[in-house]
Amino acid sequence: MTFPVDVVVMAAGKGTRMKSLRPKVLHRLGGRALAQHVLDTAARVSARSVVVITGHGADQVEAGLQAPVGADGQALDLRFVRQEPQLGTGHAVQQAVPLLPDDGVTLVLSGDVPLTRAETLQALITQCGGERLALLTLDMPDPTGYGRIVRAEDGAVSAIIEHKDASDEQRAIREIYSGIMAVPTRLLRAWLARLDNRNAQGEYYLTDVVRFAVADGLRVEACRIADAVQVAGVNSPRQLAELERAYQRQVADELMDQGVRLADPARLDVRGTLICGQDVEIDVGCVFEGRVELGAGVRIGAHCVIANAVIQAGAVIHPFTHIDGEKLGVGVGAGSLIGPFARLRPGARLGAEVHIGNFVEVKNSTLADGAKANHLAYLGDATVGERVNYGAGSITANYDGANKHRTVIEADVHVGSNCVLVAPVTIGAGGTVGAGSTITKSTPPGSLSVARGRQASIADWKRPTKVAPKKD
Repeated sequence: MTFPVDVVVMAAGKGTRMKSLRPKVLHRLGGRALAQHVLDTAARVSARSVVVITGHGADQVEAGLQAPVGADGQALDLRFVRQEPQLGTGHAVQQAVPLLPDDGVTLVLSGDVPLTRAETLQALITQCGGERLALLTLDMPDPTGYGRIVRAEDGAVSAIIEHKDASDEQRAIREIYSGIMAVPTRLLRAWLARLDNRNAQGEYYLTDVVRFAVADGLRVEACRIADAVQVAGVNSPRQLAELERAYQRQVADELMDQGVRLADPARLDVRGTLICGQDVEIDVGCVFEGRVELGAGVRIGAHCVIANAVIQAGAVIHPFTHIDGEKLGVGVGAGSLIGPFARLRPGARLGAEVHIGNFVEVKNSTLADGAKANHLAYLGDATVGERVNYGAGSITANYDGANKHRTVIEADVHVGSNCVLVAPVTIGAGGTVGAGSTITKSTPPGSLSVARGRQASIADWKRPTKVAPKKD
């Protein structure tokens, strides 16, 4: 393209049917706000700038959206304008026009239509060519509520008639306007100045620019697509749920096209970015959030929730495991075995061939190659050496009520069952901690450390017996 593209996103609507205090365009699909999907798509068509028109919940919307990153790695120029009061789609775009240079094409998008593909928008922009008004249209079995595309005898678009203003004959037309257009900005500016609100809704319709274009002798093009999901908007929780499933199916298909084995593509939820190596297997009911990377040959068991983590090649995550790295992230080394029912929290860093078993929690701790904590244990703020065996029921007592302290367990240590390691403390290399011990002082390498009460047995001891209640 020899002309720049500036994107205008309509995001001023209230979304009454969502029955929510949250602005409609901030409701989430695939882990991102509806309008954020639209902004990210704008970045993929190499837009020069993005102007978001806000209204209802403007403060929340403006705080909740981030500038998308373009192909060059730079954040796009993102600006906001407010439409107050809301007097129609044409009035909305009038608020954005002062921020749009005349040398480009304006691409008008809707903040509640999140799944339009970048290649579709690119085709629309190409059809505009910097000289024509181009509309994205679609044939719908039931076009109720949509503006109808009226065509001239030569097939060119002659008008868009809003549903409330349409005659019975016009309402029979199935080709509808999606709400998406590409138009030379210099022409759009002049047409918007000619808008009036003499219609059934008393609003300023953006679609009236088609009438002005025709009157000015400019041919109006229609880029007609067949995929309704690309122009589907969200007006209710039910529609949001339907679009969520459509989105997740798209993600699942893309993953399977890359070679990922999904036990059931209908039971997968990706709410962020999922990057998979070769021969990855994912069982049913798994949820991926934030940014997750799965190395070659990784296997994810059923009903796992994994967020912000890097899992290296050959690792196995058994069912019902919960991994959430938040800002610190989680790293799982090659060939490690995690779960079932394990929990890895922010800052967990596991080396190769580490075993974390059922009901083990690891937080802000590093475990070197070959370390094992196979069941019923807690490791918090710990540095664990190679080949350590950490017993069932053992914990690091890392918090004194005011501050966190670190526990160091050096290589080849064996910690028995039901031990408490009271930080700060170091267990010397090759040492053994006897079962049931509470360790409050560092131990020398190679030693056996036992800290528990001496066992005593009282012969012929009788348990108390229950006394029968007295009768009245």
